[in-house]
Amino acid sequence: MKKLEGKTAIVTGGNSGIGFATAQDFLAQGAKVIITGRNEQSVKDAIAQLGENAYGIISDSAYMEEITKLADQVKTISPTLDIVVINAGIGKFNTLAHMTEEMFDEIMNINFKGAYFSLQQLLPLVNQGGSIILNTSINAHIGMAGATVYAASKAALLTLAKNLSAELTSRKIRVNAVSPGPVGTPLHSSEKLGLSDEDLQQMGESLVKQIPVGRFGQAEEIAKTIAFFASDDSSFILGSELIADGGMYNL
Repeated sequence: MKKLEGKTAIVTGGNSGIGFATAQDFLAQGAKVIITGRNEQSVKDAIAQLGENAYGIISDSAYMEEITKLADQVKTISPTLDIVVINAGIGKFNTLAHMTEEMFDEIMNINFKGAYFSLQQLLPLVNQGGSIILNTSINAHIGMAGATVYAASKAALLTLAKNLSAELTSRKIRVNAVSPGPVGTPLHSSEKLGLSDEDLQQMGESLVKQIPVGRFGQAEEIAKTIAFFASDDSSFILGSELIADGGMYNL
């Protein structure tokens, strides 16, 4: 029997990158998977690639008016959920001296506020014994120039994993976090990161030098880590974090 057979999962931001790879892995393990994304065509394309047992919802984690509709949208596909993966997020970087209120709000609204209230909406649908996985970042642990706000948004998710676990023990719902290091995804682009092509190249070269395995991670590798927390293999683990970074933080 496949490890996620009979389970229903939702992956926010599941139309690309780590979220898409996670949806693929969940489907291969027998789950029914709902993905969300803010771009309708991107979600449609992802569903076409994912195939049978994959469903899409158009929802933007930056806006409360869309988040508050999320549970009702899910109910049109499935009355309950077993697995929730909070993956939707952005990576934008700026120095303290040049950070704007607009950029600050954009990062925090999507990476933390959007994640928090998406969970609030979805929690009533999660079955007893369900699993919630938060996609965070090693930036919550390491110092990196220009990452003050991004790192703060991810650190907030780490504390959420611990405190929400304490709230949900009566329902036997486990909340854990996966903190990737640098991963080769569509997020790692000059447009998505708000960097010039030259700055992006320099950042990439600098990061590779800091990763003991000598390369960026692959989305599929992070997906397998998330799948571990989603399955009963991690039934005795809650409020914990797995760092998947090629040794960047630990070595």
